[in-house]
Amino acid sequence: MASPATVTYEILALRYGIFDGRIAAQNYLMPDDHMAPDPLDFLVFAIQGPVGQGPAGSDNPRTIVMDTGFNPVSAKRRGREVLCTPAEALRNAGIDAAEVRDVILTHMHWDHAGGMEYFPKAMFHLQESEMAYCTGRCMCQPFLRRPFDVDDVQSAIRALYADRIRFHDGTVEIAPGITLHLIGGHSGGIQSVRVPTARGWVVLAGDAVHLWGNIRKRNPFPVVVDVARMLRGYEILEGLADGPDHVIPGHDPLILRRFPAHKGNKEIVRLDLPPIG
Repeated sequence: MASPATVTYEILALRYGIFDGRIAAQNYLMPDDHMAPDPLDFLVFAIQGPVGQGPAGSDNPRTIVMDTGFNPVSAKRRGREVLCTPAEALRNAGIDAAEVRDVILTHMHWDHAGGMEYFPKAMFHLQESEMAYCTGRCMCQPFLRRPFDVDDVQSAIRALYADRIRFHDGTVEIAPGITLHLIGGHSGGIQSVRVPTARGWVVLAGDAVHLWGNIRKRNPFPVVVDVARMLRGYEILEGLADGPDHVIPGHDPLILRRFPAHKGNKEIVRLDLPPIG
């Protein structure tokens, strides 16, 4: 693996919701124990650059947010517990969602694209294939459209007509050293994010990997469009990262236990620092 770029970033994982009612059969195609409790966390991620990378004339670091989370209406309808809104979670880290200029949408599922309204000034970065998927003929199938909310798709279309979506086709660098990578599998055009940090290359997998067990045991998450592509995606992610602990899954409760708390707040952890255990 190549050495990290000269510019390095801090990465925060911020928890805003939980789903304690999950069981292993819902998280693995081949669970060891179908009924074993296997909860999920709901997180947004913030990538912050060094002082001087923020807006012109500002001493604040540039902030790029990955995913927008869900909104309370969707959470109630789908039975998820809201600890706070994603915007409130960011505020607890000193980040004003209303001022964020770049948001990466890993994919358009309800729990990742349901909070676009929290970011009124942001440019949204999305793979073109994901937009084509969530607005195309596959959505004629009720099973395939279950993870999407039509209101979120409409929000993306409104952002498009307001010149606030930047489409990408595969790998692209959106800031010095920060690259997006088309993975697929879980959704039609899901992408992951590679970030240079002081501890090496960290890959924010998003829902290309829900839990460490999915990638480490090669046991895919059951919400999947293409199993073969998902498994190939695990290999791509491992090739981009500097080690197993450098691939960060999208929903694993162990994230908050394995990384240092941010300024004493146990709902926010630093992923650019080494694991604590």
